[in-house]
Amino acid sequence: SRYRPDWASLDARPLPAWFDQAKVGVFVHWGVFSVPAWGSEWFWWHWQGEHRADYERFVQRRYPPDTTYADFAPHFTAHDFQPREWAQLFQRAGARYVVLTTKHHEGFTNWGSPVSWNWNSLDTGPHRDLVGELGQALRESNIRYGLYHSLLEWFNPLYLADKESGFKTQNFVLKKTMPELYDLVLKYKPDLIWSDGDWEAPESYWNSTSFLAWLYNDSPVKDAVVVNDRWCNNCSCNHGGYYNCADKYKPGTLPTHKWEMCSSIDKLSWGYRSNMNIAELMDEASIIEELVQTVSFGGNYLLNVGPTKEGVIVPIFQERLLALGRWLDTNGEAIYESKPWRVQMENSTGTVWYTSKGPVVYAIFLIWPRDNVLELSSPAPSPATQVTMLGFAGTLKWQKSPGKGLLVTLPYMLPSPLPPQSGWTVKLEGVK
Repeated sequence: SRYRPDWASLDARPLPAWFDQAKVGVFVHWGVFSVPAWGSEWFWWHWQGEHRADYERFVQRRYPPDTTYADFAPHFTAHDFQPREWAQLFQRAGARYVVLTTKHHEGFTNWGSPVSWNWNSLDTGPHRDLVGELGQALRESNIRYGLYHSLLEWFNPLYLADKESGFKTQNFVLKKTMPELYDLVLKYKPDLIWSDGDWEAPESYWNSTSFLAWLYNDSPVKDAVVVNDRWCNNCSCNHGGYYNCADKYKPGTLPTHKWEMCSSIDKLSWGYRSNMNIAELMDEASIIEELVQTVSFGGNYLLNVGPTKEGVIVPIFQERLLALGRWLDTNGEAIYESKPWRVQMENSTGTVWYTSKGPVVYAIFLIWPRDNVLELSSPAPSPATQVTMLGFAGTLKWQKSPGKGLLVTLPYMLPSPLPPQSGWTVKLEGVK
């Protein structure tokens, strides 16, 4: 049966299973905004769209008079971009998929888009096909490839004219947005399309449903491809494949629809900032806490890094990704391919979170209890209950709790001046 170009039909498509199983992804924001590397990836808009004084001062101090945003493009060199090294890093971080910005709202494309003349990574800047090179490296590493693509472009004259018409004309969509989306799919066969830039115009303007019907019916990736929910100004959290709802979305309870939480190591920006400092970055503990909460509520966790204009993922970002990977090396059994359990967290604290696989229940606790006894009130033990800890050999002693649930005696931790790592997993078999 074929999908029709309407939401009722498109929304009924089952989500390809790989996405829910993957759980962990890495997001990469990279473009001409990586050249000024200041403020955020919305640099052009804050500077020329809103004329913010701090952005105007920044450009005056650092660049020649009459500098335009287009002047930054030749400095987006990607001289040090090693796609295989990126792929290796993402693999060690435990990522099962990676999403790259093929084009942000600035309109610059990280591949040789035939409809983005002279404003793409082949004609200027790197003179390389960044989308293709990373795709090849990720495929060699068996990592799924997602492409972020912005529907709108802030300063594209065609878009501005359509906007002026109250989105009654569609020149920008027909000549720019749609040709690029079809080109990306046919050229790179992505596993995922992460749409954005949807918020100003309705579906009737974007033609999203026609594109998605083609994607699901006739495209070379029709069976495996996954899309998000940013396809028109009222799609978010309502229509599409899985839901993003909003950046850094935290539902607080178990949603009924598959969702993804995107978060950024740099709390103030998605693109690289040369002036970021350590206090503005997420530490290992907060990354793991976000991951655990997200997966417990049935979501996927997409963690962002912004490379430099040369294509370097700076060491502090590498360090955070590798720390996440080390944690997943031990605790991944409770994350990958897991499902939400009947209870997502212990109400008393918010520091114990549950996942499950079939009859097995995993309790992930973020704070080590002082007396080495972990109290779990939600699982109901039976005589057959067995308790182990991921990364620790042997079984753990447990007893029924005086109230309900069970008390688990944890292995003795040697006293250490350093706070212990974040998050450990107790595996419970034979509980209800």
